[in-house]
Amino acid sequence: MGWLAQLSPEIRQYMVVTGNYWAFTLTDGALRMLVVLYFHGLGYSPLEIAMLFIFYEIFGVITNLIGGWLGARLGLNRTMNIGLFMQIVALGMLLVPSALLTIPWVMAAQAISGIAKDLNKMSAKSSIKLLVPSDAQGQLFKWVAILTGSKNALKGAGFFLGGALLSVFGFKGAVLGMAVALLLVWISSLISLKKDLGKAKSKPKFTEIFSKSRAINYLSAARMFLFGSRDVWFVVALPVYLASEFGWDHWTVGGFLAIWIIGYGLVQGFAPKLTGKSSGKVPDGRHALGWAITLGVIPVLIACAFTFQWHVQEALLGGLLVFGALFAINSSLHSYLIVSYAGEDGVSLDVGFYYMANAMGRLIGTVLSGWLFQEYGLEVCLWVSAGFIFLTALISIGLPKHPIPTAGSTI
Repeated sequence: MGWLAQLSPEIRQYMVVTGNYWAFTLTDGALRMLVVLYFHGLGYSPLEIAMLFIFYEIFGVITNLIGGWLGARLGLNRTMNIGLFMQIVALGMLLVPSALLTIPWVMAAQAISGIAKDLNKMSAKSSIKLLVPSDAQGQLFKWVAILTGSKNALKGAGFFLGGALLSVFGFKGAVLGMAVALLLVWISSLISLKKDLGKAKSKPKFTEIFSKSRAINYLSAARMFLFGSRDVWFVVALPVYLASEFGWDHWTVGGFLAIWIIGYGLVQGFAPKLTGKSSGKVPDGRHALGWAITLGVIPVLIACAFTFQWHVQEALLGGLLVFGALFAINSSLHSYLIVSYAGEDGVSLDVGFYYMANAMGRLIGTVLSGWLFQEYGLEVCLWVSAGFIFLTALISIGLPKHPIPTAGSTI
């Protein structure tokens, strides 16, 4: 471990933050797949499965709004560790006897998991801003891309892990194993994380949770519709469609979605090279607009294949892979822009507000995914996805057309 001691304190903290984020994300992805497949197997309808996640998303919205304020007052080390502990509690709630796994109980567990996930994510993304010099925007983009990309690759691995564990160990065995593993990570994090990471110099007032930055408000609105465009067909509609229409088993559904998210994460990691950083540029509002327009073409083409019954399976699976790559670039651009726009003192306030909008988009997408698929089918989910992306592009017109010159500037 001598090489670890030779690293700078910033790099070591970055590794701790990233390790926490990775471990949490693996269990989060696995838990989502476990819940979808397990309750689908019990005969729950798509809308009922979507409702299991509604508190997860609602409390994600609330957590991001308040969590940034808590992070600025308490420090990001505390909010990250609180998030890890709450995920352990959520997993423990699912270990009750099967007769007690009612919809309200699972919704409550998912609510705690939603709070935990967004505390953890907000803490991780905010921490990077504090570990990179304010004049090193290229390095900031690279670190954000690596964190976000690796997180999504592991979330994909979690999808596969969830399907595999469900098949091998059953629901209870899978949940117990994840709870024990995360408990060990939490204990390590309590020991390793710097105590004052992310604490604002002055205690922010609760009224400061809403962003006063025009750039952050525009970016947050664009982010909301971007993630709504993904989840409106990905969260419930797609896995249920693959299981019911294609006859795929748990292993196959979990494996395919895992490959999708892993590929999505890998593309995010390469996003700086794909968007011009290799030529000495960092992205701005023009890049966000252009990539959003490109993304919007894909769900339109897949929906047309459904309409004309033209190689539906090939169009869906191939189109999903292309959508994932383009969505990854859009998401990575947004992740860089929010960290770049955010002020250094109390950075978690701006990042928390932004991820509140992200969670709102997931909430809208999750509810619509279950309802639209149950009432109208996957094709309508795809058209709604395209409409959301069009709104993302429209809002992106208002983003600054050049990088923010200083970390604390106001737009």
